[in-house]
Amino acid sequence: MAKQPPPPSTPAAKSTPDGDNSPRILGWATGAALLGAFLIFNSVDASDAAPPPAAVVAQATAHAAAPPVGAPPLPASRPTLLTIPAIGVSAPFTPLRIGTSGKLDPPPANDSNLVGWYEAGPTPGEAGNSIVAGHVDTVTGPAVFYLLDMVKPGSTAEITRADGVVAKFKVDSVEVFSKDHFPDQRVYADTPNAQLRIITCGGTYDQSKKDYTDNIVVFAHLDSSGHR
Repeated sequence: MAKQPPPPSTPAAKSTPDGDNSPRILGWATGAALLGAFLIFNSVDASDAAPPPAAVVAQATAHAAAPPVGAPPLPASRPTLLTIPAIGVSAPFTPLRIGTSGKLDPPPANDSNLVGWYEAGPTPGEAGNSIVAGHVDTVTGPAVFYLLDMVKPGSTAEITRADGVVAKFKVDSVEVFSKDHFPDQRVYADTPNAQLRIITCGGTYDQSKKDYTDNIVVFAHLDSSGHR
């Protein structure tokens, strides 16, 4: 199903000032994997950030909450389509890579109905955290994850994979984090089961930084899988 325009009651926090011609996108993530964890920074000044020591990552991972019980992990297979029925999302995937700036390159801003996954990490359904990200809006209007903050725990996100398997994830929580205090280890720490993180921008738009103040993160785990 094609992405529908937001209803009139859409929260004003996603509005941006008139005359701003810059893309409004996720404050894109960063560097390489470290013991299964990734860092995410604002889209400004990210080049000055450094990963935490390995000992800090290991300690945070060891004290993480027990992962939810879910279906057995799947073999690797690239994702082809993301469906979130609760908010009318049906979008194809594009792989995302770390660019020369040291940050994750976003999906093309000229396609409002496109999502990306970090291809150096687990594919959706594999053991560990698979990272999916997309635009909240662009210069042309609302984008694929404009309504992501309206997803509720218990909702589903289905990912069709190149091997023909549909990985069905159940949402555990939807949370908003300041980009200045993003909980890297909680979001990206490695897990023994198959989990999913869906990330976009949220909060208010900072005109001076040309960026949103927050990130919206959907936490989900693999609940079932099968062929259509």
